[in-house]
Amino acid sequence: MTDGRAYPTRNTFDLVTLVMAHPDRPLAGLSPEKRRVMELCLGGALSVAEVAGYLQLPVSVTKVLLGDLVDSGHITTRSPIPTAELPDIQLLQEVLDGLRARL
Repeated sequence: MTDGRAYPTRNTFDLVTLVMAHPDRPLAGLSPEKRRVMELCLGGALSVAEVAGYLQLPVSVTKVLLGDLVDSGHITTRSPIPTAELPDIQLLQEVLDGLRARL
C-alpha cells in the first residue's frame, strides 16, 4: 500500500488536517485505497483521523496515502480553523477581583 514507506514524502499532516478531493482528477491508475480516499473526500472535507477511520487503516499508512495524493494533485489539505486565543491572564484576574469585590 505504501511501497514500504513509513512517512509521507514531503507533506506532513495532523490528525485534524482537513482533506478535500479534486473532482476533476482522473482515478485511473490509483490503488484501491487511494480511490477510496477520493470517494470519501468528494462528499466534503474530512479530517485525516476520519479518513483513517473510514479506511480502517493506521493513521501512519493513511498519511502516506494522503501524501501521495497531494503530490499527484488529487487532493488538497488545509489546517482546521484555529481556536480563539485564550484571554490574557491579567484580564481574567481583574474580572475575578471585580466579582469578589461585589460579593
